[in-house]
Parts: sequence; structure tokens; C-alpha cells
Amino acid sequence: MSKMTIVVCDHIHQKGLDLLSEDSNIIMINAADEPKDKLIWEIIQKADVAITRSSTDVDEKFLANATNIKAIVRAGVGVDNVDIDGCSKRGIVVMNVPTANTIAAVELTMTHMLSCVRSFPYAHNNLKLDRVWRRQDWYGTELKDKKLGIIGFGNIGSRVGIRAKAFDMDVIAYDPFVPSSKATDLDIKYTKDFNDILDCDIITIHTPKTAETIGMLSFKEMEKLKDGVILINCARGGLYDEEALLENLKNGKIGMAGIDVFNYEPATDHPLLDLDNVTLTPHLGANTKESQQNIAIQAAKQAIEAVKGIAYPNALNLPIKENELPDFVRPFLELTQKMANMSAQLTKSEIKSIKITTKGDISDFVESLSTFATVGVLSESLSDQINYVNAEFVAKERGIEIIRESKPNNSGFNNKVAIKLTTQDSTITIAGTVFGSNIQRVIMIDNYALDVEIEGKMILFRNNDEPGVIGEVGSIIAKHNVNISDFRLGRDNGGQALAIVRVDGVVSNSLLDELSSLDACINLSHANI
Repeated sequence: MSKMTIVVCDHIHQKGLDLLSEDSNIIMINAADEPKDKLIWEIIQKADVAITRSSTDVDEKFLANATNIKAIVRAGVGVDNVDIDGCSKRGIVVMNVPTANTIAAVELTMTHMLSCVRSFPYAHNNLKLDRVWRRQDWYGTELKDKKLGIIGFGNIGSRVGIRAKAFDMDVIAYDPFVPSSKATDLDIKYTKDFNDILDCDIITIHTPKTAETIGMLSFKEMEKLKDGVILINCARGGLYDEEALLENLKNGKIGMAGIDVFNYEPATDHPLLDLDNVTLTPHLGANTKESQQNIAIQAAKQAIEAVKGIAYPNALNLPIKENELPDFVRPFLELTQKMANMSAQLTKSEIKSIKITTKGDISDFVESLSTFATVGVLSESLSDQINYVNAEFVAKERGIEIIRESKPNNSGFNNKVAIKLTTQDSTITIAGTVFGSNIQRVIMIDNYALDVEIEGKMILFRNNDEPGVIGEVGSIIAKHNVNISDFRLGRDNGGQALAIVRVDGVVSNSLLDELSSLDACINLSHANI
């Protein structure tokens, strides 16, 4: 058996390098100190698998030269610097290491929380740098009996909650995508009302960065906060609107903030650095010796398994090879994932079941379709933590039932796929088909027949079917300086209608609020695919 080559593109802990070098069936090339031009033009051509971090962009130039590569392991959580679509087209598996830095991020969150309530960095600097002994200037507050709101109750958020309980804090969790029992089993309150979080003394956020979570606390939400509230963000830059955060820190509405992540990094000129009521760190969430060691060991193990073809742990994509599936299947897989993701965006509630119904020849691939549907649904709440390998395992762990159903084809279409998402609060069914080689269309939402492309920003407006509604909707959208790119209408037999409005501009909360206030409006939702 010929030896396979793993190229380490960026610095990882020595423990990971040792694992690679000790395997007699592997040639390990450590290119972390090599110039990037040499890596791309000479070294990467030898790689069967590559391990990267944030210093190497896996872009078109990288992929064009990585002619032998079978898999890429991103040693860390974020894959912003990896062209996943480009990898998928070349049959390259992309993996990440999503949980190795969990404890590091949890403990940094607690560090910022404690630093904020005791003004620790400022008291430290006052004594050490200014040589001033003024105890009376540094009266803090205690965590005990303070109400902590946790936004996002996954691996990190739940562990922050456990530690906060040890400080005798009153903890409340908000995460519409997890069962309430995940919190209540830990003696932590669970809420579906975001206003309960805004009423807390301290708020910390632990969500992926998605269209739904960017700017989750903006000017509107911050107006409702308690005076003197403390905000913590050790998750992703931009989850708190930075302009709103800055203004409310300046005017004292927000008493303190602990920030580890920024919209744009490095943030050496950020205006937050000029304030004296923030504790700031340069994206240190994963920066512990233990975390870096864990990341390196897991990345090395994944690379070894991948290069030997044993397994692809934490795969973020599913390579589709021309000779493995009929040509007509690929667009249905993509359509199914999009419809599933759309259904999750429109419901935003704890998921009970995902049902995939197929008609036509596509029924032979219902197992693959169900995997793509599960990824589409769960990626709305878990982002890059969900993948094609772990999707159904995670669903089972969360008590989500996956139902597959194939029916005789009486639909009038060659093939049809429907996704029915059942949540604790509601159900939604979205059906679609593919015309020609790859014209993907949604053809039904619940009982409303439609024909709409599933792409971009979409506003779904369900209303009483009466004169003048379309004009009112169009006028409000235009008033907010948003362009309508497509407007599709479906009607039922009960005097109601459903409009899908695709737009080019920003779908702001104020726009949605104004549409919701129309007398004819029954309900309103939006999605971004």
C-alpha cells in the first residue's frame, strides 16, 4: 500500500503533529512556516488531505492546485475561509472541529462576566500601571441573585448556565430550537418570549452567526433593556449591533459589556476601545492550551481517518460524483435542503418531526433526500455544527422524528418532493419540483398553489383575500426603499391568500411591523435562502 500525504498548512499543537508523524502509513508535510505562494504552487499538489486554520484561504487558487486532495480538515469551528461549494464540486470533503474549544469559550464568558461586575481590568490597571491605591473607586456588584439571560442554549450556552447556577444566579434560557427540558432539567428557566431575556441584569449570547442572529440585539431591542444591563459576547462578531452597542454604552443604558469578537478583525481601531465601560479581548474564545491541543488532536485524527477512507467525522458537505447518482437527482437534493431550511425559518420553534414525501422516480432516493432535509432544518439553529454525517444523529438526540414516505405519482409533475415540518406551535408543508435540468421551484405552501423560485429574501404575507391588499403591501415595501424582484400569489377556497414577495433590499423589523399592522394581515414571516 502506497503512503498517503497529509499537508499541515497552518500551525497546530505539537500533539497533533506527533499523531501524524507516528503513523507509518502517512507522509506528513508541515508547511505551516512556508510562504503561502510556495504552499499553493508547490506543496499542496502533493496533498491527499490538508489541515488548515484561518491563515490559509481554501479558495479557487488553492483548489486549482490541490489536484490530488480528497478532504480538508479545518482545525477549528469557523469555515469562513473555505470555499465549501468549490470543494463539493470537486468531490472534496470539508470537515471542521466544532466542539474542541467548548470549555475555553465557556470559561472566557465567565471571565468577562466577572470582569464586568467587578471592573477588574480597570482596577488592575489603576494599581499596576498608575500606582494608585483607591479602593473606594472600585465598588462592584455580585453575580449572586442577578438574572442572567442566555441566548442560545447549545453546547456552550448550556455550560455557561450550569456555571452561572453555581454562582447562585437566576438563569433563564432562550432558544426556540431546543426542547424546554434541556434547560428545565438543569433547573434553569426556559422562555419563548425574547422580552424575558431583555429584562435580565446580564445577557450573554451563544448562537451561530446566521441571517436571523446578526444584529439580534439592535437599537429597538436595546431600548427595552434594563438600565445598567451587562452584555457579553464571546460567540460571533455582529450578534449585537455594534453601532447600537456603542451608543448605548456611551449613554449609560448599557452599564458594561464584555466583548471578545467583532464584525471585522483585527479590531485595533474599533471605537469600543475608547470606552471605559467595556472589557475587551482579541478573539480569545479558543485560546487555551487545552483547547488548542484538543483541536490539533481531533483534526489529526479526522485527517488520518479521511486519508485512509475510514470515515469523515464532522463533514460539512457531501461530495456528489457524477457516476454515483443520476443527473436529475442533484438539483432535487439542493431543492429539498432549501425548502427544509425555509420551513425552519418560517416556523422558528422547537421541532417535533420532519416528514419527506416523494412522488415519481425521485422516490428511489428518499433516504438521501431526508438527510438533506434534516441538514436544511437543523442548520437554521446549529449553522456549521450540523453536517450530512451527524444530522440524523443530532435529530434523534433532540427527539425529532424523521418520517419518509413515497406515494404514487398523481401530482401532474414528473417528480415532486414535499417537506412537512411539525413544531411545538405549528406545522408547515412546502412542496417543490425541478423543471428541465435545474429549474428549482416551490409549487405549494400548505394549501396555496404557487410557482416561485426559492432564492434570496422572501416575505410571506398571509391575508384575508380582499381588494387593495396587494397595493398596500407594495406601497409599504416601497416606502422602506426596498425593491420587489418578484411577487407571487396563491389563494385558497376559504377567502384567504398567501403572497410571496421576493425583495432585493434589507428586510428590517420596522418593515415587517408595518406589514403586520395591516387589517387584512393574518400572519407574516420571512426567510432568506
